[in-house]
Amino acid sequence: MSVAGKRILLGVTGSISAYKAALLVRLLLKAGAEVQVVMTESAQMFITPLTLATLSKKTVLSSFVNTDNGSWNNHVELGLWADAVVIAPASAHTLARCATGLCNNLLSAVYLSARCPVFFAPAMDVDMYLHPTTAENIRRLKSFGNHIIQAEYGELASGLVGEGRLAEPETILQVLDTFFEHEASGMGPGELTGKKVLITAGPTQESIDPVRYISNHSTGKMGYAIARAFAKAGADVTLVSGPTALPVPDPSIRRIDVRSAQEMFEATQAIFADVDIAVWSAAVADYTPAHPADRKIKKKETTFAIELTKTADIAATLGAQKRRGQLIMGFALETDNEHENALKKLYAKNLDWIVLNSLRDAGAGFGHDTNKITVIDKDEQTHEFALKSKEDVAQDLVMLIENALKSV
Repeated sequence: MSVAGKRILLGVTGSISAYKAALLVRLLLKAGAEVQVVMTESAQMFITPLTLATLSKKTVLSSFVNTDNGSWNNHVELGLWADAVVIAPASAHTLARCATGLCNNLLSAVYLSARCPVFFAPAMDVDMYLHPTTAENIRRLKSFGNHIIQAEYGELASGLVGEGRLAEPETILQVLDTFFEHEASGMGPGELTGKKVLITAGPTQESIDPVRYISNHSTGKMGYAIARAFAKAGADVTLVSGPTALPVPDPSIRRIDVRSAQEMFEATQAIFADVDIAVWSAAVADYTPAHPADRKIKKKETTFAIELTKTADIAATLGAQKRRGQLIMGFALETDNEHENALKKLYAKNLDWIVLNSLRDAGAGFGHDTNKITVIDKDEQTHEFALKSKEDVAQDLVMLIENALKSV
């Protein structure tokens, strides 16, 4: 194991999932790591210091002064001692404290003193985890170069079901092991760490009158899976989403909700210049009613015609503004002459990749949990992928982009 011989400072904070810290300590020690536990005061209400001290074979620290002998627990030395700081579980309170630099307990002081990599494994109830404040704190922590071990989906202590469960100790160990393995090989952080990524997802709705609209069958599943994959890879993700029932796929993601094609165009144009990577996965309406009624249209005539006008072409307009070093991936859903039409879009919209979906392929396209894609790059090299889950497809797309960054 790559954690063998590493010094791990484990921070345990006030969460019902603090009991999992005992198993994490055992796993780390079994893998050959040395573990020093630092607990917050509230964490001790959920698991005793004696339990973690017995397992780690080290006195658990929780305050600046050791009340037994009056000695000083030096947070600077602890921060320098560790090869990695792992805060698991990381409560909403601790995330907020570290994100804003508040330093009123030993663990936050160690965090501010650490020169090593820091990993946060959030754990809290679903509404707390998805709250914009928590999401912003996680974004800030990631922007400082910290690593987030994403909370998992499942049944929570409150009885609710959703995201917020502490990642399993085995998962945390695997994250650390992979990190140190990359470090040992000289790979360092992933190519996407800190990259600013803009993703569009979902349908748009074009108003006919206050109660009716033109739209399509897009659910946003593909775009949301891509956003999640980028966030897990360490990117700073902004998701511009049309109307969808899907939750934010990761609390670190900034989601901008829009409704119409024009709103999506304005939202993407406002931030495009500052991003490193853009993925146009939304199903944007090509046409919108030229004169939407301000009142409900009554059913009177046997036939009814709606005059339509073209919407702004987001991909083409922003593709023309692409600066040196920016990478853009677009999507094409086709039914006829798929490869030919995809190539036309690739060049017309100044893309680096076009992801081709064919409605002729079972299990691909709108509404499915699966997708089958063919990716064509600007050199006309073709990458074909088998039918798989949209989460796995998203990983494939992220890997393509990551490999492109490595070759730059």
